Amino acid sequence: MRITMAQLAPALGDVAANLSRSEEVLSEVANDSDLVVFPELFLSGYSIGTVDEDMSLHPDDPRIRQMTKAAGEAGVVMGFVEAQRRGLFTYNSAAYYRAGELLHVHRKLYLPTYAIFEERKHFTPGPSLQAFGLPQDHRAAILICNDAWQPQLAFLATQDGAHILFVPTASGQSRFPEHYDSQTYWLDITRFYARMFQVFVVFVNRVGSEGDLHFWGGSHVVDPWGEVVAQAKQDIEEVLTVDIDLAQVARRRRAIPLVKEARLGLIRREVDRLLREDGDL
Repeated sequence: MRITMAQLAPALGDVAANLSRSEEVLSEVANDSDLVVFPELFLSGYSIGTVDEDMSLHPDDPRIRQMTKAAGEAGVVMGFVEAQRRGLFTYNSAAYYRAGELLHVHRKLYLPTYAIFEERKHFTPGPSLQAFGLPQDHRAAILICNDAWQPQLAFLATQDGAHILFVPTASGQSRFPEHYDSQTYWLDITRFYARMFQVFVVFVNRVGSEGDLHFWGGSHVVDPWGEVVAQAKQDIEEVLTVDIDLAQVARRRRAIPLVKEARLGLIRREVDRLLREDGDL
């Protein structure tokens, strides 16, 4: 499978311009890629709280479907603001399209509200996580940015059959750099998931700046051994295509069956016990 990472800088608040830019990129790589992944919230930009206009879209919006047709037979993972129930619920979503058809939607589950991030103010947490089908009987799952900081989600995606994790991201440099080095954290996270869950991880970050946020790029692909097999540059736009062999997932899991025995019944019993003792948010 040929995966393209579209490490780009969206125009904040300009959905039409971002749709047009997406279509241009898809047209350029249509004959050279099987799947193109865009960053988190690419169609709106990240700082939606600073924009007065409503930028929300339905996943089946004809403008998105038309844009994805530019990819030809290639699939597209695209991030956008999604509104449901007549605007009562607004999600930070990423959807998978193929040949203009909507095939899967993931709504971000864990919304950060710390430091300079205030997503919980603008979005509703998503309700579920499910893997979805790719061509040739492969499966994938989407974890949007902060979702990937919750290891239980990568575990669930793997147990649902995912061979590859797509991680569309809008990771910006914090005003408080002493708290953590986001670039080092991300590389540690993606390599850990790839190695322990024996999957490919495709991390696609954006670039550019919005207010106090500077997005650093560094998109990369990690194989099931935890090795980085392709990495985009930092701080500049880059559309990078890499070949991966998804058969490596099965080979890795046969050689060292780390994910074979999940003991889901055990986990359910312990989760139920914790819920009885402490409840849930």
